[in-house]
Amino acid sequence: MIDKKSEIPIYIQIQAEIKQNIENEVWKVGAAIPAERHLAEMFHVSRMTVRQAIQGLVDDNVLQRRVGAGTFIAEKKLTERLEAVTSFTNLMRQEGKTPSTRIVSYGIKPASTQEQIALQLPKNSNVMKIERIRYGDLVPILFEVAAIPEKIASLLTKEDITHSLYHAIESNIGQPIGEAEQTMEAALVSERIAPYLDVKVGSPVMKLKQITTLEDGRPFEFTRSQYVGSRFQFVARIK
Repeated sequence: MIDKKSEIPIYIQIQAEIKQNIENEVWKVGAAIPAERHLAEMFHVSRMTVRQAIQGLVDDNVLQRRVGAGTFIAEKKLTERLEAVTSFTNLMRQEGKTPSTRIVSYGIKPASTQEQIALQLPKNSNVMKIERIRYGDLVPILFEVAAIPEKIASLLTKEDITHSLYHAIESNIGQPIGEAEQTMEAALVSERIAPYLDVKVGSPVMKLKQITTLEDGRPFEFTRSQYVGSRFQFVARIK
């Protein structure tokens, strides 16, 4: 109930009401909220006040605007704890999500200088380069470009690439996954990648570079990923 005599600003009271509706599952996660006009009538306030309240919830990732579709209840962010190497497939399952992958492109290509250094390859080496979109419950979470040494890639099938790459590598090579070195930076999504992630051009993403090794120290994968900022968060435990 909005109290116009309260010292609490009206737009903050509206935000509290909306959050309460979400917590009580009056409005379901992923569903659209009523239009601004209906909310203004519901709370007996101006549309400008409603717009201010909604913008604040969008900024806090409680709500999410979708171009041409409206404003929706945002999904809870998925969390990756930076404590151990884990596959995207396992991470999604830990979060109660169904993982899936769409291959955008893949094939053997000459390794770039950056890939040669990351994977400790000699000059003129080839890599299997894979571009894929990773989903949780059919919602795009990240766009990934992976480079794998040709020798290791020759042991993999397209099915391996589409499902759990780490599981396939452990099974085919007979050696556990070792460690990973990660580098992260904030960025804005490009015009090419935005449609794959179902976000607007210029939306915030977290760019992650990762070099993953086998237990014997051999690097077998160099990935460059872009995570949707509103759907994913990283948590690091420092000892």
